[in-house]
Amino acid sequence: MMTVAPPSPTLLLPTGDPTPVEKAAVDGIVDGFEPETFLWIVFHRPDGGARVWYAWTDGGTALGNHIDGLALAGGLDFADWLHIGDRHSEHSTRGRIAIQAYALRPILADVQAGVRGPEDRRDGLRRVIACAAAETGQTPRPGVPRWLGVGPTLLNHK
Repeated sequence: MMTVAPPSPTLLLPTGDPTPVEKAAVDGIVDGFEPETFLWIVFHRPDGGARVWYAWTDGGTALGNHIDGLALAGGLDFADWLHIGDRHSEHSTRGRIAIQAYALRPILADVQAGVRGPEDRRDGLRRVIACAAAETGQTPRPGVPRWLGVGPTLLNHK
């Protein structure tokens, strides 16, 4: 008869690298949300810095990529991404962790319906971009940047 030893528990050892702890926290956060949800998770650090993690619940990666394809094909831009995202997001915190959860089915419905951000928000974004360009000595591109994304393909594209 062969006996198998139980697996030893994974230990998190101090290394100065917060990635394993953040990954464990993200995994725990994801478990608390409905399927087809995109999560934007920000870890605020004591030094004032921050690190952003993207995560998706079951079905969220494929649906997010599908939404992004439709949004880009429909000419939606960053102002639309902000507007639609605001309509379907839930914000919460866990200590220094800020969580924005985006329900993807309602976002899909808005993208399919051609919902657009209001013109005053679009104008405000143009003013911010122009100000940032002036501060850095750059020439701003016309218009508003593209749809940022709710799926991993677009969000993780460098």
